[in-house]
Amino acid sequence: MSEFRIESDLLGEKEIPADVYWGIHTARAVENFPISKQSVHPELIQSYGLIKLACAKTNYSLGYLTRPEGKAEAIFNACEEVATGKWNNHVIVDALQGGAGTSTNMNINEVIANRALEILGFPRAKYDIISPLDDINLHQSTNDTYPTALKLATIKMLRRLESAIILLLEAFQTLEKQFSDVVKVGRTEFQDAALITLGREMGAYADALARDRWRIYKCEERLRVVNLGGTAIGTGLGAPRNYIFRVVDNLRELSNIGFSRAENLVDATQNLDVFGEVSGIIRSYAITINKIANDLRLLSSGPETGFREIKLPQLQAGSSIMPGKVNPVLPEAVSQVVFLTFGYDQTLSLACASGNLELNPFLPLVAHCILNMIDMLINVTQLFAERCVKGISANREVCRINVNNSTATLTALIQKIGYEKSCEIAKKASSLKKNIRDIVLEEGLLTSEEFDLLIAPESICRLGFND
Repeated sequence: MSEFRIESDLLGEKEIPADVYWGIHTARAVENFPISKQSVHPELIQSYGLIKLACAKTNYSLGYLTRPEGKAEAIFNACEEVATGKWNNHVIVDALQGGAGTSTNMNINEVIANRALEILGFPRAKYDIISPLDDINLHQSTNDTYPTALKLATIKMLRRLESAIILLLEAFQTLEKQFSDVVKVGRTEFQDAALITLGREMGAYADALARDRWRIYKCEERLRVVNLGGTAIGTGLGAPRNYIFRVVDNLRELSNIGFSRAENLVDATQNLDVFGEVSGIIRSYAITINKIANDLRLLSSGPETGFREIKLPQLQAGSSIMPGKVNPVLPEAVSQVVFLTFGYDQTLSLACASGNLELNPFLPLVAHCILNMIDMLINVTQLFAERCVKGISANREVCRINVNNSTATLTALIQKIGYEKSCEIAKKASSLKKNIRDIVLEEGLLTSEEFDLLIAPESICRLGFND
């Protein structure tokens, strides 16, 4: 058997390795775009397989793809295989490419065509039987299939991100209950401010995450509106009217996602603002998780000279030269993912804003940014929840000592001893190097029981005090 087969296009002929499913269009793209050395995201490839299946089923139902016998079924099977990820390694074009994603579309068309030919018992590249363009791309354009595939891929990945956020949220809700009785010093601008419980701090993180989870859940609605059937510029040029009206219905049935055809297909083909909106929502989650990671690093700092109010799970030795050092590696990893997310979001925003007239040619960059940022956030969120947050413990003794020593405790006493007297005690505690509790009791301002009651978890967490 020959090691190569010969394929041709409008530019001429080219040798293609005999054992691959891609063809000449893919080969030219590989030569033209050796840019990022990164592959098209697997979720986009698999989503594209489902889009092609919806298109093929629609075409078959309208009387196309009928010859030779078994042709449609072979194409369906090949599309389904692509949708499962079976042929991901045959989609070899670079993630970054000119042409608004045409190279990706053609790579997938060629893989499906050659696999369908193989299923029927024909040699690869027998394109007079099954053609990547005339059959697999029938009544389609890159300009309607690529953005639809990207929306499907984004929805599937956002659902996984939502599940990961719920995991993290629930981990903090558990800590909120576990630490509900741990009174500690609350801080503003890195200075002692007022008393709070460690549980309330953890609960605040959970509530912030709950908002992010809800935003991500709701933004799926924007992504369900697609331009599939609009072909090149949203006018449906080259596609039968019945196909345009049926293809999204088939996609909705195959994906079990409530897709709908855009009312204005031209608008939906020109504009990528929906991806900018979704990216902004993802960025909001990144803001939240980075703030949490920073707080955990501060609260666990030490182990002897820092805040030391919580302990993070010890995951690995932290230094090749400093004995006994263990670093907060997962919060640090979270921040690095967040910084990269901010970069992806900025890049995506520029790409979405830079379209011209009837098409945005930078869709591959948008896909690369949004899918990779979601992927990273899924991974780091799961790790953060499982390997860090779930293992956090409270340093109750340090929290107790800080409460007795800090001027923040006086804020809880103002209702009983007044602001001016509290300021006097603060000055005296500083000059005498004595703790707040001892001075208050020595001066007879409060009894031990009264002091403890004012700084009890129930008192400091109450919304205001009773007259």
